[in-house]
Amino acid sequence: MTDETCQWPDGQPGWRGWREAAERALYGPGGFYLRPEGPAGHFRTSVHASPLFAGAVARLLTEVAGELGTDEIALVDVGAGRGELLTGVLAAAPAGLSVRPYGVERAARPDGLDPRITWTDRVPEGVRGLLFANEWLDNVPVDVAQADASGTARYVEVRADGTERLGGAVTGPDAEWLERWWPLREPGERAEIGRPRDEAWARAVGALEAGLAVAVDYAHVQGARPPFGTLTGFRAGREVPAVPDGSCDLTSHVALDAVAAAGGPGGELTTQREALRRLGVSGGRPPLSLASSDPAAYVRALASAGEAAELTARGGLGDFLWLTQRVPGRRAGR
Repeated sequence: MTDETCQWPDGQPGWRGWREAAERALYGPGGFYLRPEGPAGHFRTSVHASPLFAGAVARLLTEVAGELGTDEIALVDVGAGRGELLTGVLAAAPAGLSVRPYGVERAARPDGLDPRITWTDRVPEGVRGLLFANEWLDNVPVDVAQADASGTARYVEVRADGTERLGGAVTGPDAEWLERWWPLREPGERAEIGRPRDEAWARAVGALEAGLAVAVDYAHVQGARPPFGTLTGFRAGREVPAVPDGSCDLTSHVALDAVAAAGGPGGELTTQREALRRLGVSGGRPPLSLASSDPAAYVRALASAGEAAELTARGGLGDFLWLTQRVPGRRAGR
């Protein structure tokens, strides 16, 4: 297939960097994330796996409210999908806690969404509360670099059918980012240049007046970078080749230590398994004695334990990394 016959959805042929290609494929006209079915139509996140996840976020929100000394608190869900997490947290929030929910998403407001939820395409400025970004950063488009035969890092260019080639040498801020966070030493090594994700997170954290910002994603840190990158596609629950034609999700794991540094001091990394257990989500089985004394309660507890086990499983959702970044602020009324 020639460059002239391999055309992008906008009708133009040729080669593009992965950042531009993914931006158009995911968020351009007819893009994957703008489709009516939303992300839940193609893959399952922790939000979709169990209401226990929303319950844990509700407990975290309550903790942040206590730290801020208020019973009125904002919840900003960045990469809100179709509002599933916000809906679950509102249902789980304790009586007496007044929640101002914001869904930040580039897709249109879903039909039937709770009218309390403000739907917007940008992070609101100056709010006090919890900013929560579950599997958002992995869908912030980034360029891909690969070391050529001489070891020089070059941008990877792609056509609409997923065919790749090496382009120009990586220079400027992208080269500085690679050298600091993901140096390529051997021919054929690849990296996703995470600078746009760092900048997106810094803007999100900077929008909070006070509270806590949390990013949750499949991620890696220095010393454990994948030598050939992680760029891949997903469609209808299956992993597929990364083809930037709008037919599939395009995702890559996040260099979350770089993101943490961009967000300012005080960032902490932990696994989802550890974070959820601290918030009361445990995969422990209920005692067998409950089966005799209250069979219905035993069945409910057993189902809950199974869902908790999925959320905290090694080799699965439990291996997500959580980045928590505190934004100090004055207590209400001072």
